[in-house]
Amino acid sequence: MSGAAPYVDATLYAPPGLREKRRDLTFDNELGAAQVTAWAGEVDHVLVRGNVITTEAVLFHRQSGTVLFADLIQNLRQDWFSGGRVICARLDLMVAPEPSVPRKFRAAFVNCSAARTSIGQILSWPAEKVLMAHGDPVTTDARALISRAFQWLVGESV
Repeated sequence: MSGAAPYVDATLYAPPGLREKRRDLTFDNELGAAQVTAWAGEVDHVLVRGNVITTEAVLFHRQSGTVLFADLIQNLRQDWFSGGRVICARLDLMVAPEPSVPRKFRAAFVNCSAARTSIGQILSWPAEKVLMAHGDPVTTDARALISRAFQWLVGESV
């Protein structure tokens, strides 16, 4: 059964590494460096390379000005965690005052040059909003927020 079963005409794309992790899903294609032809003019994507934990596919929906992150930017509510996990989440920057890159991902960047190139592409988008899998939507000042989240890597802020 395809992971897109309710959407019979959908094409399911796997970011790098997900096909191996989610063998229960049937992917039609894999996201690579080249833009997806079917999305031309509507959705762009960048693979954030250089991290040993993940190669994240970050998407940009042009019409809405929305950047979509899965794991690289997080901002969970403190009450999401219980017990000692609250302290770990705070130390990892998962519950920071604003969305940020958790420390575990920061430490896992082994090719910072490749990562800077990827983040540079993301910062070139006219971002208005950010959606992330681990946090509430950001609806204002999105490009500046992304810049601040990756300032530790790129060394400058918008």
